[in-house]
Amino acid sequence: MSNNPIPLDVTAAEDHLMRFLSVEGVTGQEANIAAAVCDALKKVGVPEAAIRFDDANKRIPLPTETGNLIVDLPGTRPGSRLLFSTHLDTVPLCAGAKPRREGDRIVSDGTTALGGDARTGVAVLVVVAETLIKHKLPHPPITLLFTVREESGLHGARELNPADLGGAVMCINVDGQMASDLIIGAVGQENWEAEITGRASHAGVAPEKGISATMVAAIALAEARRAGWFGKVVKSDGRGTSNVGIFGGKDNKAAGDATNVVTDFAFIKGEARSPESAFATKIANGYKDAFTKAQSEVTDDAGDTAGMKFSHVASYPPFELGKDTPIVKRATRALQTLGIEPGYVFSNGGLDANWLDKHGVPTITIGSGQAEIHTIKEYVNLPEFEKGCRIGVLMATLDD
Repeated sequence: MSNNPIPLDVTAAEDHLMRFLSVEGVTGQEANIAAAVCDALKKVGVPEAAIRFDDANKRIPLPTETGNLIVDLPGTRPGSRLLFSTHLDTVPLCAGAKPRREGDRIVSDGTTALGGDARTGVAVLVVVAETLIKHKLPHPPITLLFTVREESGLHGARELNPADLGGAVMCINVDGQMASDLIIGAVGQENWEAEITGRASHAGVAPEKGISATMVAAIALAEARRAGWFGKVVKSDGRGTSNVGIFGGKDNKAAGDATNVVTDFAFIKGEARSPESAFATKIANGYKDAFTKAQSEVTDDAGDTAGMKFSHVASYPPFELGKDTPIVKRATRALQTLGIEPGYVFSNGGLDANWLDKHGVPTITIGSGQAEIHTIKEYVNLPEFEKGCRIGVLMATLDD
């Protein structure tokens, strides 16, 4: 890293991170972490009047304690408004996390995940605000966005009203591992689900009078795999991935009640991802065709088939930025100024950036040290976190 004079208080930055890691806030339950962020922002000099919440939680189809947290920092020099974003929530495995430092890492006690995804981003945004205010660094107007329910479907970013972003022309999303990786695009996702209504009968006395919903589902999934729609999908007109994530019954119960009863209901839910929305839809339709074929292959002794409901819906859109996009060029300049050679990454996972780009704000995602996320081995790489903080401050202060 070069000796670029960014006046970063590393100890204060790490203190912010430790504080945010210790506040529970699993997806949908972000009120406490949002309050902690508001308190930290006010302590570093952000006026209370600049801090607000939107009403995205009222539009999210899952119980959500609070809306997105939005902070407006007036510019101290002319320039186009910048947006910095990250998400407040963690996965449920982070509940009860007890962060502690081990050398150049922050780790959990080994019984939970840590929450570095994306509390590192939360800390970076607060550090950017603190550094700009404390050192009176010249910067254009800036909006800070802390979204809710990212981990359970990118809901906060999806339900965001773009008008609440104050006309931001580009965004720096903080939600990654290596500071050298600039995520410039990501796949889109389509979710699909099937409900199969069979007919129960005694499996020993009269199995021929039943219609097995589990057998229909099993044949359908085998057919989807045979046709090349499962796992890594490569066709002449596109590529992507798919997965079968849930196979169960009613009300989160098992599909079936006993071994001696032909199963009368099964619920299957999966996903399809692709760099192209149309191909993600094509994968989902591949599953639909497989279920339709399986439906006709399982009958009772009268020739009746199971009932079938199959649906699919877009979860988030794909996007990809060119290297000549202003936000990509800005991020490249920042990394090179710090002596970091950027790598340009296309992600196979969804990010808030997918929806922010859809809302008209080209968004790049940078890393700040989160590692082994969503596991009990999760840790924060503190040297990478420091780099993320420096990149954030530099991107806030670069000339247009």
